[in-house]
Amino acid sequence: MGAVELSRANLSRLRPPVRAPRFDPSAVRPGIVHLGLGNFHRAHMARYTHDLMERRPDALRWGIVGAGLLPADRRMRDSLVPQDGLYTLVERNGAEEAVSVIGSLAGVVFAGESSAELLDAIDRDGVRIVSLTVSEDGYCLNRSTKRLDPQHPMVRQDLAEPGRPRSAIGVIVEAYRRRRAAGRPAFTALSCDNIQHNGEVLKGAVIGLAGMRDPALAAWIGAEAAFPSSMVDRITPVTDPADVSALEGRHGVRDRWPVFSETFSQWVVEDRFAAGRPAWEEVGAQFVSNVAPYEAMKLRLLNGSHLAVAGLGRLAGYTCMDECLRDPDIHAYMAALMDRETGPTVPPVPGIDLAAYKRTLLERFGNAAIRDTVERINTDAPLNVLLDPIRDRLRDNGAVDLLALALAAWLRRVRGEDEEGRPIELRHPLAALLRERAAAGGADPGPLLGVEALFGDLGADPRLASPVRRWLASLYEAGSKRTLARARAELGF
Repeated sequence: MGAVELSRANLSRLRPPVRAPRFDPSAVRPGIVHLGLGNFHRAHMARYTHDLMERRPDALRWGIVGAGLLPADRRMRDSLVPQDGLYTLVERNGAEEAVSVIGSLAGVVFAGESSAELLDAIDRDGVRIVSLTVSEDGYCLNRSTKRLDPQHPMVRQDLAEPGRPRSAIGVIVEAYRRRRAAGRPAFTALSCDNIQHNGEVLKGAVIGLAGMRDPALAAWIGAEAAFPSSMVDRITPVTDPADVSALEGRHGVRDRWPVFSETFSQWVVEDRFAAGRPAWEEVGAQFVSNVAPYEAMKLRLLNGSHLAVAGLGRLAGYTCMDECLRDPDIHAYMAALMDRETGPTVPPVPGIDLAAYKRTLLERFGNAAIRDTVERINTDAPLNVLLDPIRDRLRDNGAVDLLALALAAWLRRVRGEDEEGRPIELRHPLAALLRERAAAGGADPGPLLGVEALFGDLGADPRLASPVRRWLASLYEAGSKRTLARARAELGF
């Protein structure tokens, strides 16, 4: 039997163990518009919504219209539209995997060239939530203050043509303006990005841009809309072409853009919604009054460790996170980083055993079935997952030797070449400046730490600059593996 082309018409042809939706995907109606329809959203929020639809028919009104905002997102539309918005999610843990076809998408919009169709989608009567996973770059923030940057090119463009926004923030502001002009209620804007206090950051950016357009609009948004913070967690790598072929060969599913993830998933959300929400708590989400402790736990322990390990691992020549964790020095370094420096900055978290959580992270990072690349993490993780705990440690006069080593690896990597002189692709809004400063400074971190947009006044603090200088010099002189061994001997981990 040949492989089955994924579509609604072919769902009955899927064979076990592939699970087809236990509801009719054609009955799904839009209730949510999501900006940034990438692998993470499709493995996380769309999965929770799909599971809820399998439990209760009234959840079918919470279908998700997924939108891509970047020119490269054309692939998203070209892959998913012929499949009626369906895709395969493969959840892996070791040799075990569960294969499900997800049916919670109610539509797909490509907004990489024009936002008109996207704004029309948000205008629909049933849409009550606009969520987003666009990474920190998509918020058009000043990286030091974490507030909207009025000089950001996309902000300036959205102010010049407010009815044709290009940024995620501009789209949300214009969508609110249209709601207000039509006398309709505001929707909830729900951030699912790895940004501390992401709801407040999103609210500040949206109201900031709205205020530049019309102070009355900003006041209406502040009074009528909701911006709950959330903590999201599921390791979801970039789809590997080899996995696509394996899915077809092993399970007989021909899917243009499947998703592969770990089995672990967590979602903690503040229960503040302007116009109702799905009952996601019935399928594993946790609703709380204050997400900050959970958010700090995840950002400091998971995301901070991710970037620290991926930076050192990339310099050491590793491709995937599981390879990094098999290196005894990196494994010991990550454990010590969490125990000694990032962990002490995490407040008590209701219902969470932090020691067990840290052990679980070491296991998850070492999951060889995921094949999560260090390149993905180095590209996606914002530098603030290291800088924020550094600020907290320095405020409390704590040591930052291990965090300084992670930062030194980041500074070494942004030079754009590895220890053998091979190029490292650097995808960062300040890439050209970072490469220039790294080349000028070499083993001296001063020129890079002086980039105020990234470091603010932190770069001039000798309590950080001194250990960073020591580790960066060692990385240039001895390489990452010998530097890690030296750090382990000197710091006793």
